[in-house]
Amino acid sequence: MANHVYKKFVNSIERFAMINSDINNSLHLRAVEAIDSGNIRELRKILEDHPEIVRERFDSPEEGYFKNPYLLWFIADNPIRHPGLPENIVEITTLIIKYAKKEAPDSFQYQLDYTLELVATGSIPRKCGVQIELIDLLIESGATAGDLLGTVAHGNVEAAEHLLKKGGQLNLAVAICINRQDAIPGLLENANKEDKQLALMASAFYGKPDMMSLLLKNGADASGYIQSSSRFHSHATPLHQAVSSGSLNAVKVLIDAGARLDLKDKIYEGTPEEWARYMRTETENEETRNKYREIENYLQSLAS
Repeated sequence: MANHVYKKFVNSIERFAMINSDINNSLHLRAVEAIDSGNIRELRKILEDHPEIVRERFDSPEEGYFKNPYLLWFIADNPIRHPGLPENIVEITTLIIKYAKKEAPDSFQYQLDYTLELVATGSIPRKCGVQIELIDLLIESGATAGDLLGTVAHGNVEAAEHLLKKGGQLNLAVAICINRQDAIPGLLENANKEDKQLALMASAFYGKPDMMSLLLKNGADASGYIQSSSRFHSHATPLHQAVSSGSLNAVKVLIDAGARLDLKDKIYEGTPEEWARYMRTETENEETRNKYREIENYLQSLAS
């Protein structure tokens, strides 16, 4: 990305990030720190002395998906505040759920469902190896598995596959992401224009040239954005997402279909070539860096 694009990218991360020092209420801060440190004895004491804390909305400094969170939401570490979760995070979650069910009946279902979404879309629960266990705990407690687009949009394929077994919704984009080849023909036959565009974006994000070609032949737009309500990278074009996948073949499929090189994403204001340049400089893996360099050189050759 160009320098102005990089600055906008960094600013967007800072805007949506949350750190513990943002929590002004001292009791709320104590409870969150007890979760983060795995201090279940301290957390239990707080819940015993102040059970109302599970039904209170915490202050949050910025707008975003973590605006005014409940205590339960913090167990997912999404947005990321720390590089890992405590080893007893499942036990801690069980304790909070116990109190929330009793003390917050009006918001309990919402708290569960949104916590499930945070866990399923988060990277830290996956990296810590507790994502599936937390998903099962939340569903057993009453959470409902629904739209899986956010889960696959964050690269959590195993979580999406697991949630599908628990009642999650399968659509064309999700089927492509989790390689449900048996379901794709029927879903494609019944798909509308927006469904196909969303599926193309997902295919590009995962670097699946064959699926991209199929969707393009069935009416998807190589340069089209998707609706903001889709929850799957609506800020960019399929070409941006193909670049991010590191697949030159995916990029070429879109170029051959007439994808525009000059379109910018709607958040960082970068072209596909700028995305390739930025990603090349950000990765420490030499093999991955070479893939982005190859894509960048290819896009440059087309623009010259």
